Amino acid sequence: MTLTIHGAPYSTCTRLVALICKEKQIPFNIQAVDLRKGEHKAPGFVAIQPFGQIPYIDDDGFILYESRAIARYLIRKYPNQGTPGLIPTDRKEEALFEQAASIESFNFNPFAAGIAYEKIFKVHRGLQTDEKVVQERVAMLSAKLDAYDVILGKQKYLAGNTVTLADLQHLPYGTLLANSGFSELFSSRPNVARWWSDLTNRPTWKDVLENLK
Repeated sequence: MTLTIHGAPYSTCTRLVALICKEKQIPFNIQAVDLRKGEHKAPGFVAIQPFGQIPYIDDDGFILYESRAIARYLIRKYPNQGTPGLIPTDRKEEALFEQAASIESFNFNPFAAGIAYEKIFKVHRGLQTDEKVVQERVAMLSAKLDAYDVILGKQKYLAGNTVTLADLQHLPYGTLLANSGFSELFSSRPNVARWWSDLTNRPTWKDVLENLK
């Protein structure tokens, strides 16, 4: 049975799950949820995803939500399929992966998401951007990316010299920022720029951007 992703093709979390499916060569289809119509808050949806958020997956009757949890589940379910090593199995390598995943969760995502909310999501809802908040978030993210540049000056990716889920998790929000006038956050730091170019040029991510609109 083909995996079904219940989400919105343009949403960052839905795109992360789709990216992992492509990396692991997992066939999938998307059951579109119209956020503008509030379908994610409908009783039938909330009965499955009690927070009324996207995406969730239906894997032959197994329901799972939270995009990071979904990504880990799929990677571990198909260890010998598609891109290897997205979650290492060696104890020390796995610990370095968990460190990198924590870096993304606490040192990148909150600030990138905050900028995207102000500059993109508010605009789509007809709300006014708070430029002071944007500048605060940009300053905080810039400081974090300075640390990224140090890490990436010693190794190719955040957890070592092999790409992992921790790296790929940066793509949805990072691409939003780069396409919204904040590309210098990545390009102005040589090691971050090299890493970011490597990630954004992955055929799987290009496929997601081309086909999930």
